[in-house]
Amino acid sequence: MTSPSSGTARRAGVVGCGLIGGSIAHGLRAAGWHVTGDDADPARAARANALGALDAVGLDPAAEITFLSTPVHALPGVAAAVLAATAGHGGVVTDVGSVKRAVVEAVDDPRFVGGHPMAGSEQEGVEGAHAAMFEGATWVLTPAAGTDPAAFALVRSVVASLGADVVAVAPDRHDELVALVSHVPHLTAAALMGLAAEAATEHATLLRLAAGGFRDMTRIAAGHPGIWLDICAENREAIVATLDRLGSALSTLRGVVADGDRPSLLAALENARAARVNLPARAAGRPVDVAEVRVPVPDRTGVLAEVTTLLGELGVDIYDLEIAHSAEGDRGVLLLLVATTQADVARGALFARGYRPAVRLLQS
Repeated sequence: MTSPSSGTARRAGVVGCGLIGGSIAHGLRAAGWHVTGDDADPARAARANALGALDAVGLDPAAEITFLSTPVHALPGVAAAVLAATAGHGGVVTDVGSVKRAVVEAVDDPRFVGGHPMAGSEQEGVEGAHAAMFEGATWVLTPAAGTDPAAFALVRSVVASLGADVVAVAPDRHDELVALVSHVPHLTAAALMGLAAEAATEHATLLRLAAGGFRDMTRIAAGHPGIWLDICAENREAIVATLDRLGSALSTLRGVVADGDRPSLLAALENARAARVNLPARAAGRPVDVAEVRVPVPDRTGVLAEVTTLLGELGVDIYDLEIAHSAEGDRGVLLLLVATTQADVARGALFARGYRPAVRLLQS
């Protein structure tokens, strides 16, 4: 199946045609891209093609951007192969793995940008893929010191076009954070579900009594178990550290309950409720009022990663990014669009790092 506009459309590739790779492919095709997909299992790629996620099957050496959606342990090898295949056209490569430090360190190429969309579902395979998968979801990019600014800008632009809220974070910091908000919650859900399953063998009605809270907390345990072997191996250190912290917190709560300490229990529950209520809502798209932050930068390795990860750590959302190169060649300007409410935070943080940003409010 070939798109009628394949001769003029922008070209993209997807390696790994499962739920996430298939959703990326659907989203790109919906936006007018010509998408070619490959998979270690030819039948899976053929299925993605038959379902309309792809225009063609195979690896496209002329792809402007290629997304890698393979098991984490395979990413370095796949990335090296795709970077070599697309070198003649300068194609950019990014991945969707949920562990970043090991991958970014292994794939030392300016055209590679580490990435991780915080999205998914309990459905498996390309049959569950859809173009709206990433709308309002956070998509983390993890630029390294050697990342080509133009490659980062391209990936950021394409990912944002899929409806994602893009944030830049250092690779090691990413792994620490996802251990807390993704990896350990999945293991916790699996452990709780295991306890319930054991009890159900003695009390047949137990799982019938499972109310909304139990079902909500254990929902993620229904996800595909195979991917978690790689994740736990690659992010072992951060996961173990977070499990230790969780164990300590549960031990403290156990003591409070065992002692009948009602004031301490109430305080713990009220703190948890307040924190949960204050979780930020999913992104609602670009705000009406935005400001342009112009950041003069030296032409040196790592400056883009430094600026974008600094703002990402502070929660400053970058809604658009452009790189203007100086005619002299030794300096350039980063043009960042942020919400006006976050412009002062961005300016202050950049000043503190030695940059000299200028902020201009844009008319809505």
